[in-house]
Amino acid sequence: MKDVSNLNQTKGEILKHSLIAAAGLFCCGIGIYLTIQANIGVSPWDVFHQGIAGRTGMLYGNVSVIVALIVVVVDIFLKEPIGIGMFLDAFIVGKAVDLCTRIGFLPVQTSLPASILWLLIGQTITACGIRIYMGCGLGCGPRDTLLVALCKRTGWKIGPVTIVLYAVVTLAGWLLGGQVGIGTVLSVLYVGPALQTVCRLTHFDAAKIVHQDLRGSWRVLTGKDESIQ
Repeated sequence: MKDVSNLNQTKGEILKHSLIAAAGLFCCGIGIYLTIQANIGVSPWDVFHQGIAGRTGMLYGNVSVIVALIVVVVDIFLKEPIGIGMFLDAFIVGKAVDLCTRIGFLPVQTSLPASILWLLIGQTITACGIRIYMGCGLGCGPRDTLLVALCKRTGWKIGPVTIVLYAVVTLAGWLLGGQVGIGTVLSVLYVGPALQTVCRLTHFDAAKIVHQDLRGSWRVLTGKDESIQ
């Protein structure tokens, strides 16, 4: 595996990796769009959001934002860096889904075999996108940062950690009244192994990469870092 302990030490590296991370996150958006069009169940986190919204009467979007902020607090408590990647994630993924929806290149699926196929394709694309942007060392979105933190603290590979995290979130959402479909179950069982396979094929260990936080990026970009050439 290439050295991932000294990334983003120049302005050029930060710019390059920001663009690569953006491309990876755009892939995530495409993958999510495909899973939505598969139409056989929402993602584990969405089940959780649905459950809380149903119990509290809050709007789904507000619940999603609040949960994301809580996860960020947990990430900080676990001493994980909050970097540029978290803000790229917040902006690009949703916009990518919106763009795909506007283009409408895949209709909502009504056949179960086709739905399962597109769901798995979408999740595979998402796994590739996660691998791409994680490898840039600029931090991750709130949920992926939690995923990395759990990998570091358990010593497990990213595949098993993803399965356990998704299973816990799905169970909690279901107990709260969220809707669990075939697609949700497939997400719990498939995303982890898909992500683990992508990481293994590219010789990448999510627990070993050192992410740069916002303060570190600011020092480099403003010329206040000694490593700038």
